[in-house]
Amino acid sequence: MTNTGLVRLSHGQARTLLDVHATVGGMPGTGWDLHEYWHSGLTHLGEAGASLPMLMAKSRHRKPENVGRYFHPSAEKIAEATSLLVPGDSRR
Repeated sequence: MTNTGLVRLSHGQARTLLDVHATVGGMPGTGWDLHEYWHSGLTHLGEAGASLPMLMAKSRHRKPENVGRYFHPSAEKIAEATSLLVPGDSRR
């Protein structure tokens, strides 16, 4: 791992910061946990066109099948990818 000189937060510290800075209706916290943000982040990266090797690097998984647990593309993005097979054919 590359040493950036930055201090890593513990899960508890990150959770506290998330609760403090993501208030909903004056109540701390969003109801989401940090792991859900991880799934969301990898999904957004994948939908933006990040390659499988990049998703694997970001998720620190060595097997492509493990990245699949974190990458949840939308139906729209799946249809968009499918349309690359037969441009102009929306039936697929």
